[in-house]
Amino acid sequence: MMNTLTGTEIDAMDKLVRVQLATTLPGIKPVSLIGTTDLSGHTNLAPFSSVVHIGSNPVLLGMVTRPDVVTRHTLANIIATGSWTINHLTSAIIEQAHHCSARYPDEVSEFDASGLTPYFEEGVTAPFVRESPFRLALALEDLIDIPTNGTKLIVGRVTHVQLPQGMPADDGSVDLAAIGLVASTALDTYFTITQHDRLPYAKPKA
Repeated sequence: MMNTLTGTEIDAMDKLVRVQLATTLPGIKPVSLIGTTDLSGHTNLAPFSSVVHIGSNPVLLGMVTRPDVVTRHTLANIIATGSWTINHLTSAIIEQAHHCSARYPDEVSEFDASGLTPYFEEGVTAPFVRESPFRLALALEDLIDIPTNGTKLIVGRVTHVQLPQGMPADDGSVDLAAIGLVASTALDTYFTITQHDRLPYAKPKA
């Protein structure tokens, strides 16, 4: 027997209950730390689980940011500098990464608060997280308003990819389980990942 919730019932939920449910609905998602700086060079680090693949030529990724009814440092920094990094998580830094979701004053960097280490590459304004084994840099391509709820889709072109030696494979694949990446759901639950199988490219059955 399945439990069915209607849209009306979901809308009537307590706010925090509804948020917890809503962020679980997409299932398991990648989780990463987004590194940015403002125009003065102050660093910022924030966890996101809304990163999605948009296209492969050029390589574009997108992520959704919450409504900017209050200051959103990540969004403001990306708009100001046009640069950000995506730093995937392993179990070794989950607690530090989760701590970056706390609301710190403007003058406090989440790098300092969490103990994670920023480092910079030539040609990239935003900081990478040294402790992450899978890091990307992006340049802003588009910012799309979603008027229904005031969120925005940030679209970026991948300019740098940093991986452990020997990756990617000759066919372009990356063994995420071997790197030890974790995934998330809701706002507070994390999962280790294992590779179940890898199937051949699907073609219509004869």
